[in-house]
Amino acid sequence: MAVFTPVPETDAAPLFKALGLGRLKALRGIEGGIENTNFFATTERDGAEHEWVLTLFERLTHAQLPFYLHLMKHLAQRGIPVPEPQAKPEGMRRRPGEDELLHTLRGKPAAIVNRLRGKSVLAPAPAHCAAVGGMLARMHLAGRDYGRSQPNLRGLPWWNETVPVVLPHLAAGEAALLQAELAYQNHVAASSAWAALPRGPVHADLFRDNVMFDDEAGAPDAPRLTGFFDFYFAGVDAWLFDLAVTLNDWATDLPTGALDLPRARALVAAYQAERALTQAERDLLPAMLRAGALRFWLSRLWDWHLPRQASLLKPHDPTHFERVLRQRLAQPLTMAALES
Repeated sequence: MAVFTPVPETDAAPLFKALGLGRLKALRGIEGGIENTNFFATTERDGAEHEWVLTLFERLTHAQLPFYLHLMKHLAQRGIPVPEPQAKPEGMRRRPGEDELLHTLRGKPAAIVNRLRGKSVLAPAPAHCAAVGGMLARMHLAGRDYGRSQPNLRGLPWWNETVPVVLPHLAAGEAALLQAELAYQNHVAASSAWAALPRGPVHADLFRDNVMFDDEAGAPDAPRLTGFFDFYFAGVDAWLFDLAVTLNDWATDLPTGALDLPRARALVAAYQAERALTQAERDLLPAMLRAGALRFWLSRLWDWHLPRQASLLKPHDPTHFERVLRQRLAQPLTMAALES
């Protein structure tokens, strides 16, 4: 959500008009992330203002993007509150087979989705975690009949490729931990238990700032979740990995990296109320929590030491997920602890 590719309003306005979204009134760059260029857009149509998010993709290709955009469309049509990509009409499709949800702007692949209501909750209570856990399980179940397939592009193969790239930038202790954890995760991935994990489309990046709540519309003990967004790390992977990534953010004490047990219990209980974990998932929860910590420590190391130039770019501090990984090693979270 940094701005790598500036977009003048005069360039974006024709696209909004052609999609029938109205006259573009404002376009504002969004701070926060490090992968794509994002803007909030306001249009006027039929005497009313409408809010959108315009994304230009800086790393994902025209060939990769239909998986993400059609997944969002698929989930939206099944009642999961996610941004819905806006399709081009037949008359805008210049060649047979051109994807109706994918556009081009300033030479980059682009998409426009509706902007979700509400705001992110950066200091969640157990009730927020329960809402996230239940919706995550519903999302997994809703994606079972999604017809497209694409691997998690930041999964184990990417970890194996990227660790050698960042190692020269690390102190000896950090490098030893990174290499040891990568070896452990390769060992886990070769096991029969890992092969038995249920799989399907996953979000793979469901952090606090990728979920919206409208707390004014819900009771204090039942906040109203209004949407999941930023699906551009999604892929087909183990559902347990998705749950672990989510726990590592929503149920973690940010200063220390330690898990907050009440929040973790609320999230997992709500998830299991929608989809009970299998025995293989229950057994591998500690390993997947470590995997989730490794994945984000590694990507933040990469972005920190090998940054790209961008307006508004603010790389995340990688030491947070180093702390999370060390905590998951020192104090593994088991299902028995969650259910005691």
